[in-house]
Amino acid sequence: MDILTLLPFIVLIGAMFLMTRSAKKKQQAAASMRDQMQPGTGVRTIGGLYATVKEVTDDTVLLEAAPGVHLVFAKNAIGAVLSDEEYNRIVHGDDPSADTEAVPDDASSLTGADDADQPADDAKLDLGKKTEKADKAEGGDEAEKDGVEPKDGKADGEADAK
Repeated sequence: MDILTLLPFIVLIGAMFLMTRSAKKKQQAAASMRDQMQPGTGVRTIGGLYATVKEVTDDTVLLEAAPGVHLVFAKNAIGAVLSDEEYNRIVHGDDPSADTEAVPDDASSLTGADDADQPADDAKLDLGKKTEKADKAEGGDEAEKDGVEPKDGKADGEADAK
């Protein structure tokens, strides 16, 4: 057999070996991270729950999600062990580097103008649908305004005579 026919198979086997090796390294890193858990550290589960470790056993971890709320999780359900600063920033909102500027509840800051700054003569468009009563109150039917007789050829007061 020629070496050129075996080359794609060799490359494929080498790539598979490298991928499994990197996956094993990631698993080992995750296992060592989970072994570093101690009571009092903040963690994030793979489901996104932030909690404090209360007790660590061989296979499970006792977490406190809120004061008085204790949950038992499998050790492999812990997604990340967080530093104290990161845990406090996420859970309690403690961020010493953030400014204390208040964020408005509405979108007025996006327009760049307050309601007091707008001129009073700005007319707002009414995009609502008018009713027949509103049309008649403004001056009657459109056909009568234009001087055109209605389609049936009769004026408003005429009735059908049979």
